[in-house]
Amino acid sequence: QVQLVESGGGLVQAGGSLRLSCAASGRTFSRYAMGWFHQAPGKEREFVTSISWGGTGTRYADSVKGRFTISRDNVKNTVYLQMTSLKPEDTAVYYCAADLGWPPSWGTTSIWGQGTQVTVSS
Repeated sequence: QVQLVESGGGLVQAGGSLRLSCAASGRTFSRYAMGWFHQAPGKEREFVTSISWGGTGTRYADSVKGRFTISRDNVKNTVYLQMTSLKPEDTAVYYCAADLGWPPSWGTTSIWGQGTQVTVSS
């Protein structure tokens, strides 16, 4: 089982860019599909994007298509979220997640990081 630690969050102006990283411990990282979710204050956690074990399959929420890109490096045990053209409504805590299935079920067996705050000012 992997453990996940996100980094790269911060404050950015609208229209700006930010790259989040999620470092995984353990030697089984490449067996997991990975994903990013976000949770804004007072709202439920929402799916943002996911990537398959080898990186050939990706999925995106409609709200981020064309602006966000997920990628992974199975040598560095890291998954990335490149965010561009950021909007104030992207403000949220961003969570990294791991799941053994593809497509991921994002259920009780998924593994979650602790989250990193992204704040987009207008």
